Amino acid sequence: MKELQAYIRREGVVLSEHVLKVNSFLNHQVNPSLVMSIGENFAARFRGEDITKVMTVEASGIHFAFATALSMGVPFIYAKKTKAITQDNGVYTASTYSFTRQQTYQITVSKDFLSSADRVLIIDDILAEGASVKGLREIIDAAGAKLMGVGVVIEKSFQSGRKSLDEAGIPVHALARIAAMSPDEGITFLED
Repeated sequence: MKELQAYIRREGVVLSEHVLKVNSFLNHQVNPSLVMSIGENFAARFRGEDITKVMTVEASGIHFAFATALSMGVPFIYAKKTKAITQDNGVYTASTYSFTRQQTYQITVSKDFLSSADRVLIIDDILAEGASVKGLREIIDAAGAKLMGVGVVIEKSFQSGRKSLDEAGIPVHALARIAAMSPDEGITFLED
């Protein structure tokens, strides 16, 4: 997605070889028209898969999952990082580690919203090691639902997330695939 790559080149800040700051347009301050384009792109890519639910982990993936679900005409679910007092014990849980927050979370999804009849598309903001996707996949498997694919806004292709998903036979669609990045050299996209 050339529009997204242009934003990353113009506004992304490479803090290290593993950390890209995109908070001016994707995950703190959000460009709504870009988010809607992202959602439409994911919806077009996975439209033939009969998706019944779009799923993400709070908080950075919510707007992308919303835009995708809206474009597909299906509900979206976000796994909560902390169990709310409004959730009873009827939840699916999985453990996931956030590199950005340097913290492990027990993510939860209410059993009321996910069943064996569901065909699920996972949407996330960044794919690096794949920890969020792994946690969501555990929840999908526990519900007996079927994981149809994963859409990620930015993939750091030099990390192991894509490889592990490919090995598991899970279709991945990344809108911007970064081959390498450094504060001195900038960003190289896989297509470059």
